[in-house]
Amino acid sequence: MKIVHVILSGGVGSRLWPVSRKSMPKQYIPMFGDKSLFQLTAERSKHLVDEVLVVGNKDNYLLSQADMMRAGISEFTEIIEASPRNTAAAIAFAALAVQPENILVVTPSDHIITNEAAYAAALSEGTRLATEGYLVTFGITPTKPETGYGYIEYQGNEVLSFREKPDQPTAQSFLDQGNFLWNSGMFCFRAGTYLAELDTFEPAILQTSRHCWNCRKADFLPAEETLLIPSKSIDYAVMERSGKIKVVKADFGWSDLGSFESIWEHWEKTGEQHRFINNNCVVGSTKHVEFLGVSNLVLVETNDAILVLAKDSSQDVKKIYERLERDKPELVD
Repeated sequence: MKIVHVILSGGVGSRLWPVSRKSMPKQYIPMFGDKSLFQLTAERSKHLVDEVLVVGNKDNYLLSQADMMRAGISEFTEIIEASPRNTAAAIAFAALAVQPENILVVTPSDHIITNEAAYAAALSEGTRLATEGYLVTFGITPTKPETGYGYIEYQGNEVLSFREKPDQPTAQSFLDQGNFLWNSGMFCFRAGTYLAELDTFEPAILQTSRHCWNCRKADFLPAEETLLIPSKSIDYAVMERSGKIKVVKADFGWSDLGSFESIWEHWEKTGEQHRFINNNCVVGSTKHVEFLGVSNLVLVETNDAILVLAKDSSQDVKKIYERLERDKPELVD
């Protein structure tokens, strides 16, 4: 049995526009001590696993390769998707690429974790449960009523329910009840167990993913067969329906850094005071910036765009991205 770290790297990071673009998604931007989130993800696990497998896409796989080299990992497997078909299929490809008894530790490539000892302990508990035949998800103790994450209602290692991204009052009620965790999007299970559960609940995803996998050329998956795969997340496809789910409560300093608000909070915790001016935050600008009479604003500058937003509007940046994708696609490419 081998432990295989599966790094998912297909996201765009639309809530971090204009810094994050299709050609340079947030996981590859060296914003964290001159390292990218992808590089940090690879480094974090490389001494805890036996193999590394990257599931990426045809537009960004060269960026992944460069960051793997920077992370000091020269031997790894790549699966390069022609078009993203969500996480149920992406993880199915990873499971098809290894032996059924192998343990997959599945993580996004765009999250940050600050307590690596706690991370190693959580992975150890997760792999133990995975060897017993469970599908394991990792839940994070919430620190505020966050509306940008899904939640897991739990008792011990038992999952009582999964909840969608809530509104503010519902998120606050989850916090008050004390038995809810943020859904981190990290998983651990035997490859064969995942494929069996996927076959039970979404046989069409498994069938079309297997056909696509069998038609691959080297590391590349074919475009025509890819588009036949139903697009569904692992949460909807399997995790919210299976009777084999366990949760590991994890406190390892996690953030998905999916919004400017979460980046603000991370920089505050790590003492990067040069990012802040009069309780406002500056991202990307090399110019001298002043703020007068305003507070809790984020100013973001790139060479072709400027974004100014209220910190608590960070989740809505995605709406700007989606509008520009239609009206001015050159600004998101």
